[in-house]
Amino acid sequence: MPSPASPALVFTLVFVVALLASVATRLYLATRQARHVARHRDAVPAQFAERIPLSAHQRAADYTVARVRLGLVETLIGAAVLVGFTLLGGIAAIADVLREALPGTPFWNQVLLIGAVAAIGGAIDLPLSWYRQFVLEKRFGFNRMTPGLFLADLAKGTAVAIVLGTPLLVAVLWLMERAGQTWWLWAWALWVAFNLSVLVLYPTVIAPMFNRFVPLEAGPVRERVERLLARCGFASKGLFVMDGSRRSAHGNAYFTGFGRGKRIVFFDTLLSRLDADEIEAVLAHELGHFRHRHILKRIAATFAISLGGLWLLGWLSNQPWFYQGLGATPQAGDALGGYALLLFFMAMPVFTFVLQPLTSWLSRRHEFEADAFAASQSSAEDLSRALVKLYEDNAATLTPDPVHSAFYDSHPPAAIRLARLATLRAGTHAAPAT
Repeated sequence: MPSPASPALVFTLVFVVALLASVATRLYLATRQARHVARHRDAVPAQFAERIPLSAHQRAADYTVARVRLGLVETLIGAAVLVGFTLLGGIAAIADVLREALPGTPFWNQVLLIGAVAAIGGAIDLPLSWYRQFVLEKRFGFNRMTPGLFLADLAKGTAVAIVLGTPLLVAVLWLMERAGQTWWLWAWALWVAFNLSVLVLYPTVIAPMFNRFVPLEAGPVRERVERLLARCGFASKGLFVMDGSRRSAHGNAYFTGFGRGKRIVFFDTLLSRLDADEIEAVLAHELGHFRHRHILKRIAATFAISLGGLWLLGWLSNQPWFYQGLGATPQAGDALGGYALLLFFMAMPVFTFVLQPLTSWLSRRHEFEADAFAASQSSAEDLSRALVKLYEDNAATLTPDPVHSAFYDSHPPAAIRLARLATLRAGTHAAPAT
C-alpha cells in the first residue's frame, strides 16, 4: 500500500474523487432524463401534435426510460469493474498468474495480460448486451436478430479484433520497450496509419463480413440521388443498400470509406419508410457533413488528441506512482508496457468525462450546418418530414431533459432542430441554437 502522503496515495485519492464525481454526474443526469421524459409522456408536444400520434409518443417515452435505466445499471457495473481491475488489484492478480504460468517471457506476458483483461471485460458485458438486444429492443419491437446471428456477430467481431488488434498491440509494446523516450511519437504514427488503413478496408473487407450490400436498384430514388450527387459535385464508388432489417427495425443512412473510395449506404429499413424526396433530403444532410469537412475535422481532432494522449502516457509510464496509485505493483523484470496501456486507457475516461458537453455541443453545431446545406440543395420541408418519420420509427423522445441533452446529445433535440428547419424554409438563417 502507498505510504501516507506519498505521490501514489495522492493519485489514488484524485482518481477516487474523479470516479465518484463522474458516476454521480451520470446518475444525476440519467435520473433527470427519466423523470423529465416520464413527466411529459401523456401529451405530444404541440409542434408535433398533428404528425406524431400519442401512442407513438408514449412508446418513445417508455423506450427512452427503459434505456436510461439500463444505462444506470451499466454505469454502476462499469465503475465496479474499473475499481476491481485497478484499486482492488485485479490487473495485478492476473499478471501474477501469468508470471507464474509463463516465467521468463515478460514481453508476451504483457500481450496476454491485455488480452485477458479484454476477455474478462467482454464476458462481463455479454449478459448486458444480450439483455439489451433480446429483452429491451424486443419489447419495443426493434429486435430482428436471432440468437444464432448474435453469436455469429460476436464470433466474427472477436476474430476481427484479434486479427487486426494483435499485431498493432505487439508493435506498440515493442516500441514502448525498444524505441526509447520518444516511443509515443512512433506509436502515434503507427496508430494513424492503422486507422487510415481500417477506413480504407472497412467498406470492402470488414463490413461485408457482417451485412449484405447490394447496389441501389434503378428507379426514382436512384435517379434523385444521382442528380443530387452531380449537383453537389460529390463522387462516390457506388450506392448500396444494406440488409439492416436482419438485426433491427431502426433505419439509417451513412457514408463509408475514405477519399475516392467513399460509398453511400442506405439501410433497407430506411428505404422502405421514406419517399424519394425525403431520402434525397436525408442524403443531402449527410453530404453537408462532407461539404463542411466535418468528417475530416473529426479525424484530425481525433489524431491530435491521440498524440497528446500518447505523450501523456509516455510521461506517466515512467512514474512509479502511476502504477502504484492504480493498484498495480510491477515486479523486477516485468515489462511495463501492458500495465501502462491498461491503466491509462481505463483511467482516462474518468478524467475526460467533463469534456463530454463540449464534444456534444460541437457535434450539434455540425448537425445544424448539415441541415442548412440540405435545405439549400434539397428541401427543408422534406428533411423535416423525414426526421419526424425517423423520430417515430426509432422511438426517439421528443421531450429530452435539457440538461441531459446538452451534456450528451450529439444531435439537436427534435423541437429545436425542426424549428431551425422552419426558419430555413422561411428563408431566414438564424444562428444555430443548442
